[in-house]
Amino acid sequence: MFEEQFNTPIKPTWCPGCGNFGIWLALKKTFTRLKWQAGDFNVVYDIGCSGNMGDFLTVHGFHSLHGRAIPAAVGMRLADPSKPVVVVTGDGGAYGEGGNHLLAACRGNFDVTVLVHDNRVYGLTTGQASPTSPQGYQSKSTPQGTVEIPLNPLALAVSQGETFVAKGFAGEAVQLNELILLAIKHEGFSLVNILQPCVTFNAVNTYEHYREKIYKIEKPLMNKKLALNELIDNPKIPTGVIYCRPRPTYESYLPKKKEVDFGALLEEFK
Repeated sequence: MFEEQFNTPIKPTWCPGCGNFGIWLALKKTFTRLKWQAGDFNVVYDIGCSGNMGDFLTVHGFHSLHGRAIPAAVGMRLADPSKPVVVVTGDGGAYGEGGNHLLAACRGNFDVTVLVHDNRVYGLTTGQASPTSPQGYQSKSTPQGTVEIPLNPLALAVSQGETFVAKGFAGEAVQLNELILLAIKHEGFSLVNILQPCVTFNAVNTYEHYREKIYKIEKPLMNKKLALNELIDNPKIPTGVIYCRPRPTYESYLPKKKEVDFGALLEEFK
């Protein structure tokens, strides 16, 4: 298959059955459908099980610090607007350590695509509770159950001016491929939260759990209130493009690039 061109000689080290395999497959198929070559785009990886994908993709990539993948991606995009930028991160990096960066990117509407592997735990560090862990969730860091209610990242993103909000499921690679494709083609900041079962450390949010609760949204909503109704206090889990309403990107407000006389600039500092 054509997507095999993106494979490295390194075999994935994820646990057998991990949801990351489905995301990895969907992402490679998206690159193939876009007819991209390895140097046509950039990928920024966060730390964690999701970030290990950097070892298994032959693309131009950068491994950021934990929670700092989005600002690194924004910097790449502003430095070279000719190349699309995709972020591969987890719920801990995007919604925990990097939460403020996510909000800033929503508000600014940078033309970057963020894919969040949401397994609702810190998987690489062996299963501590994350920002999206359900209340009462028992883990190594919360043996008596979490006290906090889980973060609702997509509702938060919609409230902060996000222009493309979607939710996918690692067990539905065909739909996920389509969502990633639409997110990349969207002009503006795109956030795809991907429900990614952790078969080793999360026995609650399993493939079966999600399949019982998931329903698909056929058409994206363009009204914030309607989108929030789908995302807040909903016993079921919507997947698909939940909210999409374009607005000018951050880049569109920037002046056109011009040549800089660095010699004159340096003279100012002598």
